[in-house]
Amino acid sequence: MIRLLSAVVLLGALSGCEPAILDSAGPVAASDRHIMLDAFAIMLAIVVPVIAATLAFAWWFRAGNSRAKYRPDWAYSGQLELLVWSVPTLAVIFLGGIAWIGSHAADPATPIGSDPPLRVEVVSLDWKWLFIYPDQGVASVNHLVVPAGRAVSLRLTSATVMNSFFVPQLGSQIYTMAGMTTRLNWRADRTGRYRGLSANYSGSGFPGMALAVDAVTPDQFARWIQGAKAGAQILDGAAYAGLLRPSRNVAPYTYRAVAPGLFDAIVRDAGTRTAQTAVDGRGN
Repeated sequence: MIRLLSAVVLLGALSGCEPAILDSAGPVAASDRHIMLDAFAIMLAIVVPVIAATLAFAWWFRAGNSRAKYRPDWAYSGQLELLVWSVPTLAVIFLGGIAWIGSHAADPATPIGSDPPLRVEVVSLDWKWLFIYPDQGVASVNHLVVPAGRAVSLRLTSATVMNSFFVPQLGSQIYTMAGMTTRLNWRADRTGRYRGLSANYSGSGFPGMALAVDAVTPDQFARWIQGAKAGAQILDGAAYAGLLRPSRNVAPYTYRAVAPGLFDAIVRDAGTRTAQTAVDGRGN
């Protein structure tokens, strides 16, 4: 009884968890959710019959059931072997097919729609995220603002160690690596604030490496850009050198201007480093 009550209490605590990928806010996240739910249903086709059969066998072959036949010499059944091996084999085939088709359909490098997307350049640092809007000429730290209903094309890299960019409700976790670029395309279909995070350990400041993604109306996005341009900070070489220094739990802020070609320079300069180690808080 104590175990049952403990389980009920733990289940109640789960009500405070965010639905994340189950509450998809865009086509990519919706595709990821469908893959996960389809895979879950296929695995239930094995789990549920096995549990049911276990309970049925335990009940039928109980000591008090005189109708159950005792067969100590039984060793083989072709029909049972066919059942035992065919169901898992079919499950693996279906799971593989769903993963193959779904992962190719949701290729992060594939553009969404035919309209020009919003271009954003993303840089992972210790321990914060830098977002550069090359067409608008502004940048932000730990805060990504996008217009809802418009495709977003992200070009990502790392200025330090390998990291991972993930916004569960918008979909497709993708890695960032120094000296390399990766691409991610997604779209927010409704306005709202979505939580983003680093999904790859990158040192002692990793737990606080969170970001906020605000999907707003086109008018609100235009006003945000104008507000960023009215700020005081400029992201030039000196400002970037300061940004490159490790820092934790950084509050979001913006830059009103960005040095031309900064993202490509980050990719090029980070690629020349030969030692990439995560800072562990002990000076290593």
